[in-house]
Amino acid sequence: MKLHNLKPAAGSTHSDKRVGRGPGSGLGKTAGRGMNGAKSRSGYSKKLGFEGGQMPIQRRLPKFGFKNPTRVEYKAVNLSALQAASERLNVTAIDPEVLVQAGFASKNDLIKILANGELTAKLDVTANAFSATAVQKIEAAGGTVTKI
Repeated sequence: MKLHNLKPAAGSTHSDKRVGRGPGSGLGKTAGRGMNGAKSRSGYSKKLGFEGGQMPIQRRLPKFGFKNPTRVEYKAVNLSALQAASERLNVTAIDPEVLVQAGFASKNDLIKILANGELTAKLDVTANAFSATAVQKIEAAGGTVTKI
């Protein structure tokens, strides 16, 4: 087999239809686009959500919901994650930089400590917010809580 012998498998290729090239081709005059109207013109594209003149679903359904413009979004970090971070990094003070280093948060996240999991290490925890149960568990383990 040589490069000059290579050709595609039989039936795998075909030439494109050349439309609008005279009546003898069978695809002249309207070029397969039917009669007049917007769909026969070049550059036609129907509007997004157009349903053939029927009232579109986004107009049939009522508006709903509410986006609170003053909502504060916190990154939730559980006590089990704090325990894992303190063991892995061998630290007793947990602050946002330690949590970023451990991969539990990004540097611009506001962090809220939640109470899921057990905490055995005595930790000094600094974060933006705490759940009440998390504060109880941290203090019961002998640690301290500091809110930024």
